[in-house]
Parts: sequence; structure tokens; C-alpha cells
Amino acid sequence: MTNALQSQIYEFSEFRIDVVKRLLIKGDDEIIPLTPKIFDTLLYLVENSGKVIEKDELMREIWTDTIVEENNLNKNISVLRRVLGEKPGEHRFIVTVPGSGYKFVADVRVSEPSAAAVGLTLQLQTQNQSEIENLKSDPSTQKQSTKEEGQRTNDKKSNRIRRAAMVGALIVGAGLLGFYFWQMRTKSVTDAPIKTIAVLPFKSLGAENRNEALELGMADALISKLGGEEIIVRPLSSVSRYAASNQDSLLSGRELGVETILDGTIQTADNRIRISARLFRTSDGKQLWTGQFDEKFTGIFAVQDSISERVAAALKITLGSREKRRLTENVEAYQLYMKGRFFLLKATKPETETSISYFQQAIAADPNYALAYAGLADAYRGQTVGGEMRSNEIMPKAKAAALRAVELDDHLAEAHAILGAIYFWYDWDWKASEKEHQRALDLDPNIPDALQFYAHLLSCRGQHAEALANIKRARELDPLNLRVNAIEGMLLLYAGQPDEAISRLQKTLELAPNHRLALVMIARAYIEKGMFAEAIAATNKAREISPVSSEAIAYGTYALARSGKHAEAKAALDELLKSSTEKYVPPYNIALIYNALGENEKALDYLEKAFGEKDVRMVWLKVESKWNNLRKEPRFAELMRR
Repeated sequence: MTNALQSQIYEFSEFRIDVVKRLLIKGDDEIIPLTPKIFDTLLYLVENSGKVIEKDELMREIWTDTIVEENNLNKNISVLRRVLGEKPGEHRFIVTVPGSGYKFVADVRVSEPSAAAVGLTLQLQTQNQSEIENLKSDPSTQKQSTKEEGQRTNDKKSNRIRRAAMVGALIVGAGLLGFYFWQMRTKSVTDAPIKTIAVLPFKSLGAENRNEALELGMADALISKLGGEEIIVRPLSSVSRYAASNQDSLLSGRELGVETILDGTIQTADNRIRISARLFRTSDGKQLWTGQFDEKFTGIFAVQDSISERVAAALKITLGSREKRRLTENVEAYQLYMKGRFFLLKATKPETETSISYFQQAIAADPNYALAYAGLADAYRGQTVGGEMRSNEIMPKAKAAALRAVELDDHLAEAHAILGAIYFWYDWDWKASEKEHQRALDLDPNIPDALQFYAHLLSCRGQHAEALANIKRARELDPLNLRVNAIEGMLLLYAGQPDEAISRLQKTLELAPNHRLALVMIARAYIEKGMFAEAIAATNKAREISPVSSEAIAYGTYALARSGKHAEAKAALDELLKSSTEKYVPPYNIALIYNALGENEKALDYLEKAFGEKDVRMVWLKVESKWNNLRKEPRFAELMRR
């Protein structure tokens, strides 16, 4: 019995494997979700630790009834190394033996599921067995010489029998106690209220019929419907990266840090839509609900309602009352809106322009579609803040769309959030901006964009502690949102924490090494630390990714000038000035370079030009330390006052 118990659990480093429950556990209680095949791969390696296991043997043992390619095994090993925390070049757990296979090299210990309970049981078993053996071999049980001696012998026998019975009772009690704690632990893992969920993009069946906008649209609709105070739902900006058809849902759930995953498949044909959906736990892969739906495409809203209601029932939550409203009944408008969302999420200049076209078409199909107006406003905002287009030409369009969205639906949190952002970036009416952000967060306290926009406002007003609290909350809700991660780095920099800013931005670049915004932000932090070579390298990479971005040129040139390379900096400035005759270059960026070169009057000239054009970057004047040398200049002080 002892061996059977011990064989259920293997321990190595900070991990342990519960064979019976098929769980990999880190530390005291962190369950690491693994797919069945990946768990089997790990278990086989651990059971044969210290031995070289050939690839063919592993493939035969793991895929007993299927012929697979070696790539499947290699992928499992790669996932295991990542799950166990092995860095590239490390071999703490799994070593590749060239030309042969793999070897598990960590020390493996066979342990007990409940050391205290089992240890007590073993101790009591030993004591009980000793008592019984003594009882059997005692000569007093063989004979009685006198009546008095016989009485004493009987007393001894009675005492020993009573002790044996007590020991037996203790054994049973210890066993029951151990079982109780095991049951309570299991119950706490499996029956605890579920607080987090991710809805992954649904997958199209058949690559030739793939409709990525529809895949994201199903996820986006269900995210909106399930969101509320009872459960945190990862937003579309985090889950959109899992749109690949071969994405492992369990691993996606682990990366997103959620307890449950909702995913599914979509098939369209002859104006019909067939959807399969499933809800499962990320800890052990247990399926909590599944459903299939076959409707005319015009019935897609009813399908979304049905899925959200059944998932809510499985999770034992109540759907938010605001999500019971129908934002549009027009299926065509909905499809066009989702295409707009699809392109807007890509966050590049040409695809943002494409998203604007789709939002406009959605509005044409349904002029009362508030969400389409909010999407259009957000796209226009992105063109000025990130796309470097003239603020005084684009932002009035953004404001008009946002105001229309609020007019159509005053309870739409997204509309108030984007309107608050426009008041901040363009109108410089920070009181109105705060009012809109507060309204958005009252309607939905878990909307990352509202938290992010509000954090930016607080930071530029010098309220750094509050700003960091809001942006941190936005990141917790939307952990894989690259923009949120990058902006947190920038706000840390404005709060006077350049080391923390660099650390956050490095983590962002680990998620996406070619993220332009994070590269520019980390360059700004490097400049603050006097790490000019690193800043120049980061901006050069950003320019490779987005050659049209004058922001990367400006900060790279600033770093050249500050590092003493004035000739190179002036040449770069001349090139940028030449470009400004052919396309729009924000005057704020040109002012930045003149300031680094010590040409204060020209820097102030361009800042005044930026003010006249309503350049959105002017909101940084108060908190950007690169302007500290001008703060006593009367012209700069007047700009700040205005």
C-alpha cells in the first residue's frame, strides 16, 4: 500500500507530478496546465530519469495508436522546457542527446501525497503490529500457574487488546483525516468560484473558407456579453494573437493567466453558419460545457446569445445587464464593424485606413450603430497619435464620431473612453477628459482602454501614483496588450523611475521584439540613463520596422546629439526637414532635435508651431524631462500657461 501511494507523486526541483490526478504542480499549489500528450511526455521522461530515451521510443509510448512526425515530439519538448522555466542554453531538466534522444537530468524523488498523514499511518501500523506480535508470543497466554497469576495475565491481555484496538482506531482516523484534507484540497481546486476566462478567436473549418474577421467577431461578441463584475474576461486585444488554427488552447489559457477557456469552430456554407463551442478548465483540461449550433447566418446574434447564456450557467454567473441590449440588429453592419476591428487591431498606418473604410460602411448600413462610431473615433485617434497625421485635420473627425456614439448610447463605456481620450489629446480640456473617463469606468470598471487613457491623463497632470495604479490595472486585465505594456513603461519614466521603465519595456519586447512603440519608449528611457548607444540601436530597429516614423528618427537623433555626435545629428535633422516638405512631420519632433543641439530659439519656434497645429504630443511638455533646460525660458512658460 505504501509503494502504491508513493508511486503516485514524483518531485523534482520546485515541481511535483501527481500521476493519479495527472497534474503538474509548481510550489505549494500552482497548477501548471498541460495537454494530455505533453503531460505524458514529461511523465515518461521523469519515470526514466537519468536514462537516454530514444526519440522513436518516446514517440511509440506517447502516440501509441497514431503515426506522427518527429516534429510533434520536438514541439512537446520545447513546450516542456518553457513550462519548466529553462532558458535557452540551460539544461536543468531536459538534455538533448545529439543523434539519439532526450534525457531527464534533474534529481527525481518519489514522495507521498500527504507526508504527515501517511507518516502517522505508518508509525501507527508499526506500533499496532508490534503490539499484536508481542501479544501472540507472550508466555502468559500459554499457561496460568495460579488463579492470581491468571487474573494478571487476563488483565494484561485485556489492556493489550484495548491498546491494539485504540491503535487501529487511530489508523482509521489518520486515514480518514488524510482523505478529508486531500478531498478538500481537490475541492478547492475544482469547485472554487471561477473568476477569470478567455474567449479565444473561433477557428474556421477549412483554410480556403477562413474568415478572420468573423473568427474575431465571435470572440469579441462573447467577451462583451460575459464581461461583468462577477468574472474577468480577457479583452480582444489580448486574445487576438491566438487566432492561428493550430494554437494549443490550454497553453493559450496558461499564457493569459485564466482559469477557463472558451473556444470553438465556425463553418459557413450556403448562407448558413455552423458553430461548435466548448468551455474547459485550464488546470486539468476538464470540459465544463459543449454545444453545437446550426443556423441561417442571419441568426448569428441568437447563437451568440445562446452560447453566452449557457456558458454563464456553467460558470454560475449572471450576464451583465448592459450586455442584454442589442447594439445592432443589422447583420451586414455587424460584419462590416468586425472587419474594421480586425484591421484596427493590426495598428499599422495602411490597415488603420482600411479599418476606417469598414467602420464608415458599417455606419452606412446602420446609421444608429453606436459601437461603429466609437470604432471610427478610435481609428482617427490612432492616425494622429501613432500615425503622425495632422491633428487639426483628423481629430475633429474623431471628436464628431465619439460625440455621435455617446449621443446614440450614453451607456456605452467604449464611447465615453474614446471621447475622454480626444478631450485629452486634442482639446487639452483635461477636466472634461476626466469626467468622460470616470463615466466609462463607472459603466465598466474592467475596460483596459479607459484605464489606459485615464492613466495617461493622470500622468501628464503629475499624479504619478494614481497613473501607475491605473495602468497596472489595465495590464492585469489585458496582460498581452503590447500598447498597454509599452505605455506603462513610459509612465514609469515620467514618474522618475527609468530603471523600472526599462525593465517593463524589456518584458514587452520579449513578447514582441519588433514592437515599434516599445522600441521608441525604451530608447527614451535609455536617453534618461545616458545610455545613448542603446537608445540609438533601439530607434534604428524601430525605423527598420516603420521607416515613415519621424518619432524614432527624432529620439535617435536626440541621442546622437547628446552623445556628442553633433555632425551626424545635424545631418539627420537636415534629412528630416527635407522630408517635412514632402509629407507631414510633427513639429514637436523637430523641436526635440533642435533642443538636443542646443538651438533653443529654433526649438521654441517649432514648439509654438506645434501648439498652433494642436500637435497631440504637446501634452507631454510638463512631464517630459528632455524639456527641463527650457523651463525658465519665458516663451516656454507662456506655452505651458496657454
